Amino acid sequence: MLKSVLLPIFIFQLLSTSVVAQTQDIQIFDIDQDMVIKHVPIRTDIQQEVEFLLKGINGVYVKYNPIPKKGLMIRIPLEPTIMVRNKWFHDLADEVTLIFTDQESPYLMMFDDENKPYFLTFKGDTIKLLTLLNLNQSLF
Repeated sequence: MLKSVLLPIFIFQLLSTSVVAQTQDIQIFDIDQDMVIKHVPIRTDIQQEVEFLLKGINGVYVKYNPIPKKGLMIRIPLEPTIMVRNKWFHDLADEVTLIFTDQESPYLMMFDDENKPYFLTFKGDTIKLLTLLNLNQSLF
């Protein structure tokens, strides 16, 4: 079961890494379609909104399988990197992946310097971020 959880994460990270070398766009990944459905150029206002969400980290996502079968994953590169310090994560963040599903509140995934994934919950409203990304909440 752990293999089935980590394999999609590894593939998504691998695909993201090769694209990152070419561009620093935000990638919106549809989990159900298993593909990137939209690219959005990174902007300062988007980065500021992500920083606000990172400051609201309030726990660890505790479900056994952190990747839902349906929903969206939004991979947001951070330039410059952001130092995230809390009791669950203490490292520089160079990208954040927000995970949206219709069954629960959004949560995020970050990798530490050893590429270990962390799935974390946060308090904060994502409506402004979704608006900046021109995403309709009815997608998930």
